[in-house]
Amino acid sequence: MRGAERARLVALNYFIAPAREAGKPAVTIRVGDLHDMSGLVRNWANVCQALEGPKFRTLAAVSEPRRTGPVRGASTEYTFSLIPTASMPEVPAGELSMSNTKPTNLILFGPPGTGKTYATAAEAVRLLCGEPVPEDHGELMKVYRQLSDERRIEFVTFHQSMSYEDFVEGLRPETVRNENEPATSAGFQLEPRPGIFRQIASSAESNRGRSARADALHLDGRQVYKMSIGNSALPQDAPLFAQALAEGCTIFGFADLDWSDPRFAEPAEIASAMQRLDDWAGVKPGSPSVRMTDIFRNRLKPGDILIVTRGNLLVRAVGEVTGEYEFHPRPEGDYGHRRAVRWLWSDAEGVPATEFYRKKFSQLTLYPLVPEDLNVPVLERYMNSRTPEEPAAPDPFVLIIDEINRANVSKVFGELITLLEEDKRLGRDNELRITLPYSGDRFGVPQNLHIIGTMNTADRSIALLDTALRRRFTFRELMPDPNVLSSNVDGIDLQKLLTTLNDRIEYLFDRDHQIGHAYFIRCETKEDVDDVMRHKIIPLLAEYFYEDWSKVAAVLGDLTPQEGDIDGAFLVRRRLTAPAGLAGDEMAPRYRWKMKEGAFSYQNLQP
Repeated sequence: MRGAERARLVALNYFIAPAREAGKPAVTIRVGDLHDMSGLVRNWANVCQALEGPKFRTLAAVSEPRRTGPVRGASTEYTFSLIPTASMPEVPAGELSMSNTKPTNLILFGPPGTGKTYATAAEAVRLLCGEPVPEDHGELMKVYRQLSDERRIEFVTFHQSMSYEDFVEGLRPETVRNENEPATSAGFQLEPRPGIFRQIASSAESNRGRSARADALHLDGRQVYKMSIGNSALPQDAPLFAQALAEGCTIFGFADLDWSDPRFAEPAEIASAMQRLDDWAGVKPGSPSVRMTDIFRNRLKPGDILIVTRGNLLVRAVGEVTGEYEFHPRPEGDYGHRRAVRWLWSDAEGVPATEFYRKKFSQLTLYPLVPEDLNVPVLERYMNSRTPEEPAAPDPFVLIIDEINRANVSKVFGELITLLEEDKRLGRDNELRITLPYSGDRFGVPQNLHIIGTMNTADRSIALLDTALRRRFTFRELMPDPNVLSSNVDGIDLQKLLTTLNDRIEYLFDRDHQIGHAYFIRCETKEDVDDVMRHKIIPLLAEYFYEDWSKVAAVLGDLTPQEGDIDGAFLVRRRLTAPAGLAGDEMAPRYRWKMKEGAFSYQNLQP
């Protein structure tokens, strides 16, 4: 992305949109701030051009700004009025959500307790649904959970043992089974399994957007079946799936007999007819081949839903049964049984089956799925996909990576780190696909997949992050905000308390280890504040200062210059008696520190 384009998007998303949401009449953008947030290097003139030009006014729906300060310098400021006027440019429908069609790689970073994880929910909802984002926390999380149930939001937490095999794809042992037979204990073989990143990338790439038709489809009253069309492992069966899509039907094998006669409404008659064929002489009424033929001929009803698989791990089509059984013999025999189907969604490569069903699919060609194990929101999303005749942008997806700095990023992402760049995404001028090492599949990252990470700076400084990651992500800092806290909780001014704590921590340690406002956000009584201080804040300070209790005491305002015992507002210090033989003037005094029992006093934290 060019510098001017990046600056326009950053200005829209992080200045104009938040100010508009807050109901502000105007917003001022300092060129140096926007320049740094956009990741540019000594390119202030380009930022000025971006803010002055008509493209930004159209994108952000604002009028010409008022400029103050030097001409095109780091300290130049542009003030945009957010009050609609006649001079504002006409914005075509959907233009304001234009930024959502561009991939977002964002990391929210800051000390613990600053609301980073909560902010990811708001950012994810904004990216998927546009503005405005619900202000009420309950409403926001309701929307978030709905999108998560639809698998348009995925959440993963990085940790020290996270690997490429967990995140992208790896080999997993799978039970060896015979086609169309139940699982046995015949043995195991290693099969490539997609990780969470590949799963959501595949879902985003195959998405066609939601249909605009008024009669949205639902699962109520429908039975859902898993079905295979041919054997995906056999090259000679490959054309069957394409033929089914092209001719609006599903195709079933098992005995080259016409089952149209009414007597085949009984499974025993199906078994009797199959037994007369040499290839099926041993079948019985309870055999899988008879049961599946009975399902195809008798149990499938118009309106039922078919989930067509590619092997056991991928789903490549979803369709609605629309017709009764038909027999269409083929010159080469076999696969002559058909049911008319309206195909609602298809993707020859397939998406992970785990999106649709909580249990593993078996290799039986056709069987009903247990409703309780279906992921209904996901299946209904695929059922209501746009048809090729309804061109539109695909739905956006969001992957949230919590604690992204706790893993070895270069190890987890591997070669995929390059594919995250906007111009390397699928459909862009410089799109890239790579061959994955275990499956051998070609893989790229779609444009409609956004990635949001969180980073706790108390665990690891942003300066120590992998350079490749830093270049490909935008970083937004979230620092403690005392203003969101109460100024009077049983006489305790939480705003002053938090400010004093953080000023002292920054003086003794650094700004990355401050205390976040979220620790105190639910405190309604002095007992609540005491509980937070005793069980969260003081242990955290002890960890920060490596059990140097004198510094902990200094932060809490309990340290005094004189030697001897201390009865502080939070801590108690008692001088230890030296063991026999070690006493003497040359020995420095040593102390035992412990937390004060009973209620705390906050006068030293509210100057």
